[in-house]
Amino acid sequence: MTMRPLILAAGLLATLACAAAPALAQKSGGILKIYHRDNPPSASIHEEATNSTVIPFMSVFNNLVLYDQSKPQNSPDDIVPDLATSWSWSADGKALTFKLRQGVKWHDGQPFTAKDVVCTFDLLTGKGKDKLRRNPRQSWYGNVESVTADDDFTATVHLRHAQPSLPSLLASGYSPIYPCHVPSAQMRTKPIGTGPFKFVEFRQNEGIKLARNPDYWKKGRPYLDGIEFSIVSNRATAILGFVSGRFDMTFPWEITMPLLKDVKSQAPDSVCQITSMNNSTNLIVNRDAPPFDNPDLRRALSLAMDRKAFVDILNQGQAQIGGVMQPPTDGIWGLPPEMVASVPGYGPDVDKNRSQARELMKKAGYGPDKHLQIKVSTRGISLYKDPAVILAGQLKEIWIDAEIDIVETSQWYAKVARKAYSVGLNTTGNGVDDPDQNFFENFSCKSTRNYTGYCNPDIEKMIEQQSAETDREKRRKLVWEIDRRLLEDNARPMIMWNRAATCTRPDVKGYVAQVNSVYNGFRFEDVWLDK
Repeated sequence: MTMRPLILAAGLLATLACAAAPALAQKSGGILKIYHRDNPPSASIHEEATNSTVIPFMSVFNNLVLYDQSKPQNSPDDIVPDLATSWSWSADGKALTFKLRQGVKWHDGQPFTAKDVVCTFDLLTGKGKDKLRRNPRQSWYGNVESVTADDDFTATVHLRHAQPSLPSLLASGYSPIYPCHVPSAQMRTKPIGTGPFKFVEFRQNEGIKLARNPDYWKKGRPYLDGIEFSIVSNRATAILGFVSGRFDMTFPWEITMPLLKDVKSQAPDSVCQITSMNNSTNLIVNRDAPPFDNPDLRRALSLAMDRKAFVDILNQGQAQIGGVMQPPTDGIWGLPPEMVASVPGYGPDVDKNRSQARELMKKAGYGPDKHLQIKVSTRGISLYKDPAVILAGQLKEIWIDAEIDIVETSQWYAKVARKAYSVGLNTTGNGVDDPDQNFFENFSCKSTRNYTGYCNPDIEKMIEQQSAETDREKRRKLVWEIDRRLLEDNARPMIMWNRAATCTRPDVKGYVAQVNSVYNGFRFEDVWLDK
């Protein structure tokens, strides 16, 4: 399989050098300083839907299994042990048994056991007495019938039907194990984990502090004494802080292609890794409320967009136009480009597409003398706001006048989950490059992250069918068919799949930007400062 991260030469050499460096070259000590783009809604990964929470708090926790943090691209073949030392499937593929690591302690000194695994799954499936305030990924685990603690250090996940993707879902940064003895409410403000760093403090509008866990079960890790995230909502101010040396690292993937040239000119020794993000810019449309309960108007929105213009303006040609799954070769499940281009609205003839869109607008009663007035809701960070401005300009071509409605990060998920919007310029970050994650979370009828209310019983059956398929190539063909039909249904019109850069100062060693997910590579246990 070909991998296509676009990595600056200096960054690639530095990354390879870090990966190959002998243990003696690594240094202990120091505080890694990173700017954070906004306020995380809470510290509870299981209750939040964005990397604003995952990036600062993933290193507090461990998973059962994890994607290899030293490899740039996530793959089912690169899943490694974490709190589990090994795992095995039953003959019928309906039970996955984990042998657990012994001698692990929670940050408050309590022992980790199989009961914690059971309690975590009870939270995720809603079966326990303790409840999550919100549960964005409950749909990932709809196939889980039960989880048992077979003894103190053996846990088995029992499934209703075979699901070969389960280890991939559990390897995501969205899949930490929570302690039984700590209420879920406390995890929002003072999380307790088993990970390489311990929680110190979280101050809204100020920052987050983590400290080295001296009792971490992985001997010799982490190298850093701590990590400090400073919340700097103004991007220009944050980047100035990086180039001036105040910060050791930018917030991951916050350096867009247009900004990268400026960063390199002001800090030429910085190491910048440009990769995909498993993150798409897309439209969410409230199909249950007028006027977009009219399918012609939903189709007109998709036909109106010049997707290549988004790519060229925001990513200088480096993003990709694709379907619902991340396109090849960054992703391993996405539609080939020629299949995407065959879907109405996704081909290169923008004039033809917009002509069709205007006919649909006329049919709905709109035209040059009667424009449709709408609000386009979007989250108050640049990754969302910048494409929203372009979208508003393009919609004028089909007599839609769009006002941009900026929503704070702490309110965004709640607003779209309760469908308190008409049209949204959204970005969808996928916790792992796997169809089960994406389809069940974003397009399943009952998922809380199905922001548009799209529900197609035929598609639902196909999603279940691909999930149970053990032959990878047969599954891929099913996934392509689902992807194509979701595009044709305008379930969530796709604009582009993003790429961006993460930059570090030259004395930051051991950090590897992962190619196809923004959620899986923030343990920071192998990072050190060469100062």
